[in-house]
Amino acid sequence: MALVDFRFKPGIDKQDTTVGAEQRWVDSDNVRFRYGLPEKVGGWASLVTNTIVGVARREFAFVDLDGNRYVAIGTDKFLLIYFEGQLYDITPLKATLSSATIATTDGSAVCDITTGSPHNLSSGDIVLLDNVTLPGGTGFTDADFEDKLFQVTGITSSTVFTVTQSSNATATVSTGGSIDVKPYEQVGPAEQSYGYGWGIDTWGSGNWGEAASASDVSLEPGLWSLSNFGQVLIATIANGKTFTWNSGDAARLTTRASTTTSGFETTNNPTASRITLISPTTRHLIHLGTETTIGDPTTQDDMFVRFSDQENINLYTPTAVNTAGSQRLQDGTKIIGSLKAKETILIWTDNALYTMKFVGSPFTFGFEQVGTNCGLIGKNAAVEIDGVAFWMSPKGFFMFDGTVKSLPCSVEDFVFDQADTTKGQQIYAGLNNLYTEVVWYYPSQGSSYNDQYVIFNYGEQVENGVWYTGTEARTTWIDATIYPNPIATKFDSTASGSFPTVVGESGLGQTTLFEHEVGTDQVNPDGSTTTVTSFIKSFDFDLNIQGSAGEVFLAMRRFLPDFKDLQGNAKVTLAIKRFPQDSETVTTLSPFTITSSTQKKDTRARGRFCNVKIENDSTSESWRFGTLRLDLQPDGRR
Repeated sequence: MALVDFRFKPGIDKQDTTVGAEQRWVDSDNVRFRYGLPEKVGGWASLVTNTIVGVARREFAFVDLDGNRYVAIGTDKFLLIYFEGQLYDITPLKATLSSATIATTDGSAVCDITTGSPHNLSSGDIVLLDNVTLPGGTGFTDADFEDKLFQVTGITSSTVFTVTQSSNATATVSTGGSIDVKPYEQVGPAEQSYGYGWGIDTWGSGNWGEAASASDVSLEPGLWSLSNFGQVLIATIANGKTFTWNSGDAARLTTRASTTTSGFETTNNPTASRITLISPTTRHLIHLGTETTIGDPTTQDDMFVRFSDQENINLYTPTAVNTAGSQRLQDGTKIIGSLKAKETILIWTDNALYTMKFVGSPFTFGFEQVGTNCGLIGKNAAVEIDGVAFWMSPKGFFMFDGTVKSLPCSVEDFVFDQADTTKGQQIYAGLNNLYTEVVWYYPSQGSSYNDQYVIFNYGEQVENGVWYTGTEARTTWIDATIYPNPIATKFDSTASGSFPTVVGESGLGQTTLFEHEVGTDQVNPDGSTTTVTSFIKSFDFDLNIQGSAGEVFLAMRRFLPDFKDLQGNAKVTLAIKRFPQDSETVTTLSPFTITSSTQKKDTRARGRFCNVKIENDSTSESWRFGTLRLDLQPDGRR
């Protein structure tokens, strides 16, 4: 029988069965579609030799007036700057606890630090110790503590906490010496969870001291809002304060973000806001889900919007001669996220979408509800390109181009059955504009952190959209705008980061900063290379002869590989089954190794249904697949 061409439509179809998804691919990892053809994604390489302590939750790239490029990185513990191949710690500090004392125990690395007033610390917090004078006989030197970061390893009382040194004390010394404790601003938990007990909900079901049920209270992870006011970074801790960092300062890389940055103070800003951003063109600093009484966090209203005077990020009291003001939204229980879309600001609640536009005096901004039952699943789960927004909702995928539209999705059931939507605030959406891709990284059921992704390719046109899935997850992503390639972060909860250096660090995990679309493999911080494996798998096709789909067995004698591009080797695996619900059996000679000089491969296979899998499993390999050509013939009915 003559060779038969199998041409597959772009995208993955997981809504149908593997037999019913005709002319479609049904599974993939580290594969994208370009001009209708599947190909392995580009590789990625670490930008620095260090790894970051903790999990990154937000990235933001910007430039100063001299054209210097920066990436601000907000983690669950730190605010960092990436600049010219190096990382710098600019995390804001809380008020100093002066003249604390220290106690040691012979043979133990645990040290008790006593403060003169309540420290308001929690286990896992980071503190900077300064002006250290130790009592005699501890076995430690002042330099072991001076100007070093420590992780708080325990809380003994409201005025006593513990840190763990890297070696043991040689004597038991009661409280003495003098240390200035400079706590880092608290950001939040590493992961989103549900909480119980007094620290979460003091009333429970109505009785004092009862634990709240799992469905009552969500502990959101530590999140940041990052934007720029010219060359000044605006950084807000979710449900916390707003800080600034001036990249124009000569000593910028040794200066921390603060509320008192000269010329860009935020001392009059709200002290509890869910989100902040700078409005396009008019340059108002907008606080979303913020305080109705500035400076009183107990008045935080999750649906309240407040904006500063134009060009003045520290003036919020409305007067007849300024443009400060406020507005409360109605549809929803809390504001989830916000984006700038050209001259419009998009604001999502947990149920609706609003637009916020500059209209001039006397109202400054006008608000309009443009969608309902389309709320955002997490703060970072939306992206914008050329005025069009794409986002993930608990109810599916949506876009807004002037009108809210539901996105048909050929992998929707798979994603929402698999995703842990109770961790929606960890979901991160990214844009890879070069390949017309919107990607959502999300945690699957049973996973604490992002471990899966789903991509919508808005440049490819196929019914139900071009969607594909995979497992190489990231916690943050920024597109190639200021930098030539996308930059993203990968988190490993089982490893330890190296920057900043934290004495006694335990259980904070490790984030790696990667530049994407570089080469074919993963280049690690130590310079070693890890293979980026990839695969794509087709639907189960049958020998459709005389309208008897699936009734006639097929015999396969050979196939002709057709790769548009091939670096190194690729592997082709053929699998067969007798009935749609059977487990597949890999054919006798599979997998077949394909090189750029391979003309054909002989195979022996017999069954009603067959599928093909294209993959690579070694370094320096990349491929782009074309058309599958098989030598098939009828081979009986059983």
